[in-house]
Amino acid sequence: MIRPFHALAAFAARPVCWLQPDSGKVRADDSQVLPLPASRAPVNRWLIAVMGTLLQLCLGSVYAWSYFQQPLVERMGWQHTQVAWTFSFAIGFLGLAAAVGGVLLPKVGPRLLAVTGIVLFGAGYLLAALALHLHSLPLLWLGYGVVGGIGLGLGYVTPVATVAKWFPDKKGLVTGMVVMGFGFGALLMSKVVAPGLMTLFGGSLPKVFVGIGVALGALGLVAALFMRNPPAMTTVVGEREPVLPHVFSRRFALMWLLFFCNIVAGIAIISFQSPLLQDLLRTTDPLASPAALAGAGATLIAVSSVFNGIGRFAWGALSDRLGQLHTFRVMLATQALAFVALVFTGNVWLFGALVCYVLLCYGGGFGVMPSFILNTFGPRLMPVLYGGVLTAWSAGGIVGPQMVAWLKDTQGAHASGYAFAFGATLLTVGLILALLCRPAERQAE
Repeated sequence: MIRPFHALAAFAARPVCWLQPDSGKVRADDSQVLPLPASRAPVNRWLIAVMGTLLQLCLGSVYAWSYFQQPLVERMGWQHTQVAWTFSFAIGFLGLAAAVGGVLLPKVGPRLLAVTGIVLFGAGYLLAALALHLHSLPLLWLGYGVVGGIGLGLGYVTPVATVAKWFPDKKGLVTGMVVMGFGFGALLMSKVVAPGLMTLFGGSLPKVFVGIGVALGALGLVAALFMRNPPAMTTVVGEREPVLPHVFSRRFALMWLLFFCNIVAGIAIISFQSPLLQDLLRTTDPLASPAALAGAGATLIAVSSVFNGIGRFAWGALSDRLGQLHTFRVMLATQALAFVALVFTGNVWLFGALVCYVLLCYGGGFGVMPSFILNTFGPRLMPVLYGGVLTAWSAGGIVGPQMVAWLKDTQGAHASGYAFAFGATLLTVGLILALLCRPAERQAE
């Protein structure tokens, strides 16, 4: 298994190409700037950035899965654990496909990869609609989880990497903007798309899933068609540093594990925040109607998605001052305290505020990790190592939702408390790992 992975890593470690104003020149580091072919017209780079953000906004709707968790359990007669596997498969295949997509991107180009991603994403919703019509749980897993998840991964990695090439002077700003779009996707889904389609189709879940697949698929396809590399690119010639020693290094392992802990805590909340809030509301207001409970859950999804999006940008900016490792330590420590508070709180408003803070830190992990990898291992190793660390997203997407689902199916009214205690414990482990990890000695080249 080492030889194929080595070949994959060597290919992915090839330096990416950057937009340069001095087209045609040869630099002292043996890199050459390749000019724009005369047949290609100039493109406004901000249009590329906006379309990349729009594509991420469509894909980020996956974070509103908890909007459908309770209705699927009630109407289809499935258990929470069974339904949660759909989201777990989607996030699991998202992380794996994003890692592979980072390797394929230089070979096939951003437009083809982005179009493939959004088409698979839309097809996942259509297959999910068929699964609900046929009452087939395995087809739901295959459609939304596997096919849709692969589309998510290919679509996620493309705009981030592509837009960064257009803005060598504003990399942090525009990549933060693009990734923030993914975080805001749940807001679009939970407050606009899903409620509108539920009203339009009289609550028919198969029809709603068809509508989502067509609407977001079409919108995302328009954005994907704008994805292209910049007109002048740099090709670097020289020795390539081996990747495998870094993949199996203690430092990378610690970074993967602390990222995993941060992801599990946040994604467990994302996948069940609506049902968990509804459970709390039932204890404070036993007469609350199902519509009122669903509306409250949708509102929490929408508000927390804003914090998820802001966190990707805000924590990333803060890490420029504190350093990426210290920023992770702050996020993990404060989240552990938030989860302890969630165990004991019975106040709906405090519950919502704590969930929003957890999602702020969850998004922050994705905002900080790219520069953490870059500053630790350098730009030549960044593509394959960032793809590798995203497999923590895959693992977290399975562990977090499945743990909460199992607790809800087996522990009844005590499920929320146990879930939050589990989150606090895991975040404490992540904090210990972060304290064991030393700040990067190697800076971006």
